[in-house]
Amino acid sequence: MKHTHKLYLFSIFLLAHSLASAQVFPVRNYPRDYFIYPVKGVRISLAANFGELRPNHYHMGLDCRTDQAVNKTVVAAADGYIARISVAPLGFGQAIYINHPNGLTTVYGHLNRFFDALEDYVISQQYAQETWAINLEFRPDQFPVKKGQFIALSGSTGGSAGPHVHFEIRDTKTDKVLNPLLFNLPVPDKVPPTIVRLYMYDRCKSTYSQTPLHIPIRYLGNGKYVAVQKLITVHTDKISFGITANDKQSFSHNPNGIYEGILYVDNQPQNGFRIDSISYDETRYVNAHIDYKTRAAGGPYIEHLSRLPGYPQGVYTDFRNDGVIDMKDDLIHPVRIVVRDADGNTSVLEFNIQKGLIRETGEKGDPNDPNEFKPGMVNIFEDNQVQLYLNPDALYDSVRFFHQVKDAVSKEAVSPVVSILSGLIPVESFFTIRLKANRPVSDPGKVLVRRSWKGKSEVVKATRDGDWYSSKFRAFGDFELVVDNEPPVIKGGFANHANLSKSRSIVFVPEDNFGEIKNFRAELDGKWLRFTNDKGRSFIYHFDEHCSRGAHKLVVSVEDEAGNRTERTYFFTR
Repeated sequence: MKHTHKLYLFSIFLLAHSLASAQVFPVRNYPRDYFIYPVKGVRISLAANFGELRPNHYHMGLDCRTDQAVNKTVVAAADGYIARISVAPLGFGQAIYINHPNGLTTVYGHLNRFFDALEDYVISQQYAQETWAINLEFRPDQFPVKKGQFIALSGSTGGSAGPHVHFEIRDTKTDKVLNPLLFNLPVPDKVPPTIVRLYMYDRCKSTYSQTPLHIPIRYLGNGKYVAVQKLITVHTDKISFGITANDKQSFSHNPNGIYEGILYVDNQPQNGFRIDSISYDETRYVNAHIDYKTRAAGGPYIEHLSRLPGYPQGVYTDFRNDGVIDMKDDLIHPVRIVVRDADGNTSVLEFNIQKGLIRETGEKGDPNDPNEFKPGMVNIFEDNQVQLYLNPDALYDSVRFFHQVKDAVSKEAVSPVVSILSGLIPVESFFTIRLKANRPVSDPGKVLVRRSWKGKSEVVKATRDGDWYSSKFRAFGDFELVVDNEPPVIKGGFANHANLSKSRSIVFVPEDNFGEIKNFRAELDGKWLRFTNDKGRSFIYHFDEHCSRGAHKLVVSVEDEAGNRTERTYFFTR
């Protein structure tokens, strides 16, 4: 009875904190039971939820499992009409957008095939516009749908690593994406979030110039956590906290993202985040929500319980401050971190903090240092080899600018390699980098700017201004000018004059020395032929009515980022 009594009291404690948390944030009155689950004939389970942390973006919907199989029945979640479809090699792959009378739009991604009438129409438009990747918009009377009506077969197209349906609910007017779990979809969840780790930051300096202090925690059961060291001594004037946490649904072991985190000091809410409404214009701000440097270096996701200086309100709400705690006295202050999921399941982490002796590290920086790049300001660096221009919204936190110039080693290079800051520092908006060529260039139109970091690289065509060449990027790293005179190579296909009567498809895999294929085009007997390009590597044509029996001529051309072009002609019979 004594043990039961304690559990009962702690259940009341959790309920009280859950209700307090609900009152801290505004109540969302989304329609309940308006939408049905979008996949039929499968066990309801999520591979990912809304707001889950991903590289450079929040996950913007629910990943509905399809029992590890493709071609499951996808249905309209409510009455409405198909307003748009998109077909692309990455992203959602093949997707349907349905507008509903209540002012909301549902999105269904990674589809294998649209329903027959829509599939036929899309293919006809691809041939009319001579492009496989396409976006089409429709009038309300073209493809109306009813709740539960079959609209597509599920798949794994686009940026998908396995069979599932990506499902979103958006505000039609603003295109804000809303958390589908707030609409009472039948996804069972009685499991509270798991708080895995606690970290503390010295906010007298940039979050990018430090390694956060890991504070061990212990789970007591029933959603309650405490720091192993109940009193944490603070040796700086300002601090903030971050957590590593995840959430699970009932009957699923997949660790998904958390919905809400609130920081309380002295029993007063200071700052918190809630993942319930994000636009695609805002999704890259996930790099300010997390400790990007730690994650990019191979560490865990750490979610800041404070708002970085270069992050607008976004998913955060400042109740009393931005989540940075000012240690003004030497009193003991209780701290509570409340973490909830969209169903209200709650976990609580508690500990105390007290100011100790200030340790002077000499790393806090000079606010008047001209090499200190700050968020909210135009930041510029110029010398005789490199020029860099960052807009005010480029940085989330301050960083001391540094660069290094090294001799290039590649034979295509026409400039030194200039290392700009570090790939461990995130950037929100595109910045302009200008490099000066250190030897003559015979064809300026073939100059690219190459960015490299940790064995990966990307190239962007350069714009010339005398001996200077510029491009825009969204990440720091190592930059150099390279000249690309090498045309791409067309691999795959078939032997010339082949008999393809028994073949089902033709596959080409173009390759380029810099890894960028800009354009692919195929013409059968002088007419454009539809090759799909799912996942951006292989171009595939499945034989259909556009290739009749008999002899044919196929011309394939490929162009790279620098404009180098390769064309091959094939003859075959069918």
